[in-house]
Formats: sequence, structure tokens, C-alpha cells
Amino acid sequence: MEFIWILFAFVCGLAVKVINLPPLIGFLLAGFLLNYAGLEPSNTLDSLANIGITLMLFSIGLKLHVKDLLKREVWASTLSHIGISTILFAGIALLLGTLSLPYFGVLDFKTAALIGFALSFSSTVCIMKLLEESSELKTRHGQLSLGILVMQDIVAVVFLVAATGKVPSIWALGLFGLLLIRPIINKIVDKAGHGEMLPLTGLFLALGGYELFYLVGVKGDLGALIFGILLASHPKAAEMNKSLMNFKDLFLIGFFLSIGFTALPTLSIVGMSLIITLVILVKFALFFVLMTKMKLRGRTSFLSSIILSNYSEFGLIVVALSVANGWLEKEWLVVLALAVSFSFVITSVLYRNVHRMYRKNKDIIRRFESADCLSEDIFVQPVNSDILVVGLGRVGRGAFDSLKGLVGDTVAGMDADRNRINQMQAAKENVFYGDGEDADLWERLDTSRIELVLLALPATEDTTNVAIQLRKANYTGQIAAIARYQDEREILINSGIDNVFNFYTEAGTGFAEESLALIRPLESAVAA
Repeated sequence: MEFIWILFAFVCGLAVKVINLPPLIGFLLAGFLLNYAGLEPSNTLDSLANIGITLMLFSIGLKLHVKDLLKREVWASTLSHIGISTILFAGIALLLGTLSLPYFGVLDFKTAALIGFALSFSSTVCIMKLLEESSELKTRHGQLSLGILVMQDIVAVVFLVAATGKVPSIWALGLFGLLLIRPIINKIVDKAGHGEMLPLTGLFLALGGYELFYLVGVKGDLGALIFGILLASHPKAAEMNKSLMNFKDLFLIGFFLSIGFTALPTLSIVGMSLIITLVILVKFALFFVLMTKMKLRGRTSFLSSIILSNYSEFGLIVVALSVANGWLEKEWLVVLALAVSFSFVITSVLYRNVHRMYRKNKDIIRRFESADCLSEDIFVQPVNSDILVVGLGRVGRGAFDSLKGLVGDTVAGMDADRNRINQMQAAKENVFYGDGEDADLWERLDTSRIELVLLALPATEDTTNVAIQLRKANYTGQIAAIARYQDEREILINSGIDNVFNFYTEAGTGFAEESLALIRPLESAVAA
């Protein structure tokens, strides 16, 4: 049976990837096809899905800092959006009921409000996948979206406690003691080394956090998130997250397949689901208005609103509870499952083109910006810099340090990870915060003095986008970039980049040349 799931997931995932769509859309399709074929889900599939979600929340915690949740644009946007959208969506549901549409006509204000509340949440799974695939987890809009998702999870825990009547055990107060054993957890991670014990340690902490919170009557997923947050400042946090990435992605396939097993839809159910899917336009508009009112830049608000405009798997839990309590008809679970799936598809397609959409409509979007944006969104002009390194990960940081040794302080660095920039600025490095894909940044920065821009970004598509934006901003200097494979190199050259460094091939060449230099003095001595 497990091979059938893998077969369908592989075929459907590959099929949608061939037409340049995210594989998760294929996994959703595979679930519905398996259901239509009459196959039954097993406990194994549910276990895989649960482990995938647990690892995903642990990974979110590894990248999250508690102080980010305390920012007004995070908590105020989240709570305002949940409250307003619940009322708006409930009103829309009641209005549809007056039109005698199927499943809406029997709703009263209570049940309509429950549906509105379920639709107010955004999908952690879908958003995390999209941000990871686009390498935008640590950008301004990526961190904002993650903060909002975590706040939504906190609200979800409160709702589940209230709806189920399951009050956490008195022992739950002992969870505050996790702060005291944080040094012990850090020591365990230190001892794990860099091999196979590191991902195993991550699995142990993620699942252990889940079980610990579950035992005291608190949502287990929150435990995985908290354990991740406890490790967020550890030097190995990024390495651990990377070592868990493949495990998490494989387990999450089970989650996407399980959505398709919810139930088989009828034609009327599909129609109602499509109507609910259209409501994400209201969700997008509300997020965008709230964020711009919080003095966020138009671009940040636009990108965040697009990626948050989908429905959450948590909505299925809300409806399932409502069905179990007799508040809603069981068909509503199928209606919402389809709406969640449709919203995943729409968000995935739109977000793949979101930067292009912003560039085309930036003048309209900027009209909604406040005159005084938040201090975090103000651009800093690099001073006396002839060379700029964009992306300060392992490769970019190495290039930055080498160039600094060659040309001194005339080289500047830029990265979208604010914590990395703060650490380097504390060390008096000539770096500044900026998202390379931000069209506003290149238009507002003066690049007339800069002779060379090095793009040390992990994704080919991101590198291409930055190069295009640089040229559109009238940058006339040289652009260099890195690539991992030969086909990527050709794509980058065709996008207008002057030189592309093949990471694997040329790194090997450099390694050989430097190693050969170790024996050259010996060869000279022998010749003499």
C-alpha cells in the first residue's frame, strides 16, 4: 500500500513540476486520485503527516526570535485580521445563505462565525514550503509572515482549549522550567557533532517537545515550536535545520496526500468550494490594508499579503470539531478541504510570479505607503564602496572577506538576514541590510560609484531577478554570480550577468592550484 502512495505522489509531483508548478500541488492531486480509486488511508499516512508538521514547526522555531513576535506589526496585524475577517467572512456566509445556496442556507450566526474563524487562518505548511523554495525565509516579508503564522498558532491553541473544554494539566506550569534547562539542551546539541547524530538530535528534540506538551494537555505542535525557539540562537541552528530539511519534506508529502482522503466531492460541493476560494481576495485586501496602516512598506505588505492569502489546515480542525459537536453538516468538511486545496494552488502559482507582479504595479502599490515607514524599512546607502557583495552566506561571506583583504573597505556587503547583518555590524564590518530582490532598493540606492556587484545567492531564479532589476535601475557596472550546475550557468549568462562562477568545478580548480603551491618551492629547490 505504501508503494502505491509513493507511486501516485511521484507521478503527480513530477507532472506538475514539468509544467513549472510546485510539487505540492501534485501531492494534493495524488491524494484525491487515491481517494477516487477507492484506496483507504492508514494510520501510517496520518503518522507521516503528523511528523512532517511537527518537524516543520520545529524548523520555524529554529529561525524565529521571540522579540519578532513582540513587534506591533506582527501581533496587531494578526489579532486585527482574525477578528475582522471572522466577522466579514461570517457576513458573507450569511449573505450567501439568503441566496439559498447549498450548505449556506442552514447557517446561523454562530455557525457562520465558526466558518469565518476557520477561514481567517493561513497555511503554515504551504507558506513554509514556498518561502523555503524561494530562499526567502529570512527576508523582511518572510520573517513577518512567519511571525504572523506563529501568532495564529497561539490563537489556535487558545481556541482548542475553549472548544474542547480540555484544560491543560497543572503540570503545564512546569513548562516554564524549560528556560532553566536551556543550557543542557545546548550542550546536547554541541555534543551531537556534525554527522548523522545532528539530524537525529533534531528529531529527538522536535518529537520530544511534542510529547512533553501533549502529556500536560497542551497542543503538541506548540511544544515542537517552543523547542525550536529555544535553539534559535545556537550556532548550529542553521546546520540542524538544513540537516532536517529532506526528512521534513518527505514526511510532509503524507500531509498533502491526507487532505485528498478527507472525502470525495460532489459537483455542488466543488461549486461551493470555488465560491469560498474567491473570498481569499478579501483576505488579501484586509492583510494589505492592515499592514500598510502599520507603516510597513508597500512591497513588504504586498508580498506578505499574497503569501498569507490561503486557507489553513487548522481550518479543517475547526470544522471537524464543529461537525463532531453537531454544529455543522459533515459536508462542510469536504467543502473546506477542497477550498484549502484550491487556495494552495492559487497561492503557489501567484507567489512564483509575485516579484514580477510587484514590478509591474509598484507605482499603484506605493500609493498606499505611509509617509513615515518603520525604521527597519529605511534603506542605508553604502559609503565609499566600489564593490558590493549581495548575499552573505558561506560563499558570499568568503568572497566578502577575500575582497576586503585585497581592496580594503571599498567593498560592501548586503544581506536580507537582519540578525546576520547586526552581528557583522557589531564587528565593524561594512555591511547593510537589504533584500536583493527588492526593486525599490535598487531604484533608491545610488549605484553610480559601484563598479562590480557579486551575487552570491542560492537560487538561480533569485539571481536572475536581481540582475534584471539592477539593469532596470540603470546600473552600468559589471555583475558576477555563482552557479552550481552548467545549465544554471547558461541561464544566468543569458540574463545579462557578465561572469558566472561554477561553484563545484571552479572550487575544485582553486583547491588543486592552492594545493599544488605547497610543493612548488620543493620543485624549485630540486631544479636548482
